Amino acid sequence: MQRRLFMMAATTALALPSLAMAHGPTRQKVTVTAEVAASPEEVWEAIGDFQDLTWHPAVVSQTGEGGNEIDATRVLHLSDQGADGPIISEVLYKYDAAKMTYSYRITDVAVEVLPVTNYSSHLTVKPLDGGGSLVEWRGAFYRGYPNNDPPAELNDEAAIAAVTGVYQAGLDALVERFGAAGS
Repeated sequence: MQRRLFMMAATTALALPSLAMAHGPTRQKVTVTAEVAASPEEVWEAIGDFQDLTWHPAVVSQTGEGGNEIDATRVLHLSDQGADGPIISEVLYKYDAAKMTYSYRITDVAVEVLPVTNYSSHLTVKPLDGGGSLVEWRGAFYRGYPNNDPPAELNDEAAIAAVTGVYQAGLDALVERFGAAGS
């Protein structure tokens, strides 16, 4: 009996390193912030409607249903080709106007458009000491390729760079619109 337990323990110990190497992707997280020279209420007025992401320079147009209610949907059109161009479909799962924050998930996107899967995101506006606003956009996601050894365009680094680029472009547009806080 002791020999059998020893053999099982030894076999398990030998298998553990290969199991550790066989795991798939890990959840990645990105947070990007901008300090904007407008009141939180002004900034929220511009970005707080889930049905209007056209303040983001990559969004040419959008359609949607449900307003700011939980389970509202939106489809972002990223070119003037309409439904034939690149799109991202999203659903709202948390909305709090009083706290100036909302959270959403991507329900459909081609990895060629945004190399992520299982993506969720949170957009929040907070007051800054001394005036202005802090806009925080954060997300969590997996890379676009679910298995080991992803191609370069679908690996963790590509997913992080793409999401960071999306967030930064949006926040840069807000700074351009309202000015940078403290300037």
